[in-house]
Amino acid sequence: MNVQLEPIRYDPRGCFIDGGGISSSDIESLAPQLDAARAEVFRDLDLWRAGGPIPADKQPLDAGFMDLPDRLLAEYRTQHETSELGLILAAAERLRETVDRVVVLGIGGSYMGARAMMDACCHPYHNELSRSERGSRPRMYFEGNNADNDAVQGLLDLLRKSARSKSTADRWAIVVISKSGGTLETAVSFRVFLHELQASAESGGLLLGELVVPVTGSEGKLYEMATALGCRDVFRVPDGVGGRFSVLSAVGLLPAAILGLDVVRLLEGATIMNEIFRTAPVGENPVLDYVGVSHLMESQRNATIRVLSVWSKGLEAAGLWYDQLLAESLGKNEKGALPLTVVNTRDLHSRGQQHQQGRRDKIITNVIVDSFRQDPLEVGQQQLNYDELNLLSAKTLSDIMYAALEGTNQAYLEDGRPTTNLHLPLQNEASLGQLFQMLMLATVVEGRLIGINPYGQPGVESYKRNMNALLREDRTI
Repeated sequence: MNVQLEPIRYDPRGCFIDGGGISSSDIESLAPQLDAARAEVFRDLDLWRAGGPIPADKQPLDAGFMDLPDRLLAEYRTQHETSELGLILAAAERLRETVDRVVVLGIGGSYMGARAMMDACCHPYHNELSRSERGSRPRMYFEGNNADNDAVQGLLDLLRKSARSKSTADRWAIVVISKSGGTLETAVSFRVFLHELQASAESGGLLLGELVVPVTGSEGKLYEMATALGCRDVFRVPDGVGGRFSVLSAVGLLPAAILGLDVVRLLEGATIMNEIFRTAPVGENPVLDYVGVSHLMESQRNATIRVLSVWSKGLEAAGLWYDQLLAESLGKNEKGALPLTVVNTRDLHSRGQQHQQGRRDKIITNVIVDSFRQDPLEVGQQQLNYDELNLLSAKTLSDIMYAALEGTNQAYLEDGRPTTNLHLPLQNEASLGQLFQMLMLATVVEGRLIGINPYGQPGVESYKRNMNALLREDRTI
């Protein structure tokens, strides 16, 4: 490895239980099939790189995400400011110096990764802090991911409250993300917010093209709009990278850089995971081990629900990003597990009962942050000890969290409910880069293992066609 970063760790031992789980020998027996699936994934990458005709059984083939982090970093280290990453960093710095609010418009993979990075790596109440407390980093809002009238109106109300002046604190900008520009929810939101931004830009003495940054394809409706607006910065969704696999492209990197996150460290984390995936054998490879356990639990124990149990509120959006990744990639041909993200200890009081004593159709993966960024907060002594917590006065919230985790795993074990643990050293860019890449690689490996093309989303395209047809009918809703 070129970068010395602590790797994330996958521990499946909580699945090796009698009655409701699998055995380590099951994983060993599956190793040849896992190795074959890994080899096929690399052949997919070679096929995509070759640029020739793609066989029908491989279409669509969006394998370009795999080595994207390596390519971006290599280009940045040789070309610096003129590289794609250098241009992203420059555009982000310009926006940080120009505006105090950024509205990110996108749906699905066009925004979920950016939201996950903001929630995981920024202050939990980033948008509520003053500009100085945010280190002059803009507030960030996400829209264009729904058709919710009141939510859009609410954000517009907030933006209108900013006086139309030349002050940076009163300016805002749009980052709009859509490969084609044809996704209706995002396109409609862009039209609405662009209209509002135009009035703000004119009164603030800025050109509209300086306040709109599109991330799109090299052609299409949004690209044409960007040209007409004279947008100063336009970034591409890379060829061969599908929307839900685009988090480590400009789609995710630009919003992250605007927030001042260390996107180089993010990409370095992903390259570490690539190296581990490429070289490590089953039993030491978090990608292959995760796929193996998940597949065996589904095929042998009918565990068709995969619960991603995140033990940090800041990782909930990362779980929702993974929900989309898994559901759209493998939910085809009447196959594919159902993903479900829960946040603990919060959701132990809503879903925990069902997970422990309901149907035996689940495999639970705990995502655990080993070290927190803030100093541990103690329970403390109180003269009014009616809650009888003085006995725990020296304990911290971290102690309580880890005790809840251990106690939950123990309770599940006693009931024969399988669990696994995925450890992140820290809740930071390096760990998140590893997590993103691990889960994307695992998804395509499992697709090849079970004979499902993990790329494309035919079901989603059907809803889009039907929605557009209905809207063009002359009817009253």
